[in-house]
Amino acid sequence: MTKKKITTKKASTKKSAAQKKTAAKGNGKLSGLDAAAKILAKAKEPMGCKDVAEQAIDQGLWSPGGKTPHATLYAAIIREISKKGKDARFAKVDRGRFQLAR
Repeated sequence: MTKKKITTKKASTKKSAAQKKTAAKGNGKLSGLDAAAKILAKAKEPMGCKDVAEQAIDQGLWSPGGKTPHATLYAAIIREISKKGKDARFAKVDRGRFQLAR
């Protein structure tokens, strides 16, 4: 008599957006957008994404994984503005410069 080998499918290793958000909160770090909102709230004038990303990383608010965190942040801010419209947290005031929406 031979034994049958039972195989099971592995669960997907990809994380959903909700899981990523929960994981980010679990380690004490903010998302890139949340960190940008916090930095821009303290700023007295509009800032570029490169400066915002540098400050967020220096203050330990955000730890991105890529080589161009400022480009990632820029894309995320633009995406939020286009998706949420007037309900977005950010406003583009000049070429490459953002502030918190009022």
